[in-house]
Amino acid sequence: MTAFKTLGQFIIERQKDFPYAKGELSRLLRDIGIASKIVNREINKAGLVDILGDAGSSNIQGESQKKLDIYANEQFIAALRSGGECCIVVSEENDEYLVIDSDISKEANYVVALDPLDGSSNIDVNVGVGTIFSIYRRKSDKGKLSTNEDVLQLGTEQVAAGYVIYGSSTMLVYTTGKGVNGFTLDPSIGEFCLSHPNMTVPATGTIYSINEGNYIHFPDGVKKYIKYCQVEDPDTKRPYTSRYTGSMVADIHRTLIKGGIFIYPPTTGAKKGKLRLIYECNPMAYIIEQAGGKASDGYKRIMEIEVKELHQRSSIFIGSMDMVLKAEEFMSSFSPKLFVKSFEGEVKIQ
Repeated sequence: MTAFKTLGQFIIERQKDFPYAKGELSRLLRDIGIASKIVNREINKAGLVDILGDAGSSNIQGESQKKLDIYANEQFIAALRSGGECCIVVSEENDEYLVIDSDISKEANYVVALDPLDGSSNIDVNVGVGTIFSIYRRKSDKGKLSTNEDVLQLGTEQVAAGYVIYGSSTMLVYTTGKGVNGFTLDPSIGEFCLSHPNMTVPATGTIYSINEGNYIHFPDGVKKYIKYCQVEDPDTKRPYTSRYTGSMVADIHRTLIKGGIFIYPPTTGAKKGKLRLIYECNPMAYIIEQAGGKASDGYKRIMEIEVKELHQRSSIFIGSMDMVLKAEEFMSSFSPKLFVKSFEGEVKIQ
């Protein structure tokens, strides 16, 4: 009988990769794993208790908050607060960053940015959702108040990133800059077990993922790439298959395993893109790059974009190396300047 390696065992074994951390990063990842189990439990019984639907409030993005959004946010913050290894939490659900100023957190070295429940609009229809997290080392001195310098860090400064997907099975996938590994939750023992070691994204694929309902609002480079994906060409296995769930975690998880490209481009209504840089684009970019893929805003590397605002938005082209490079070719053929609608209703470059 094969002995499974649990997430806890794996983290301890890899602790030697971070001699400066003295076990702190390992404990922080453990805390995130515990919170995700609690959230998973509630998601699995969502239809049986009163946690489906809207909470009647909105987050900083102006988006309607689901009851599970709020619940997940509370659980992750509680776990990070009690763990003592985190000094700041940045969350999609909070207007400002949260400073954890407790006795056990005074010496904390890490900043955690997270989207507690990505794709929550899918909750009511039983489609896969997820959690995205990113971890940075603090810049400010220990014992002093945390500052913007701690939270507005480049994606290249991440020391760990990951996501949890709550689907037909629950998986936690993460990287600490030493490759990507996936763990599946075994409900019979309540442990994440190593199921996908050394994950790599195929260099190319046959799936493109984008909300084509917004086609009229896309820049010409994106429109041209979509048409390229739909042209019949046996040598490149086109036309490609279109798959889009409305959950970034679910679509990128599929992309990581099967290959492909996930695109959330700028539109006439969101000229800088819609996804958040700190706790959505940067952590996913780190994971995909560590798996051998590529992440871009259409013109440059996601993780090198200057971070100026807590809830800064970005476009993203992410997935198989060859497919992202091809999409960048189409984007580079058109000016990256802001685009607007013409009087005829067509999207043109300005």
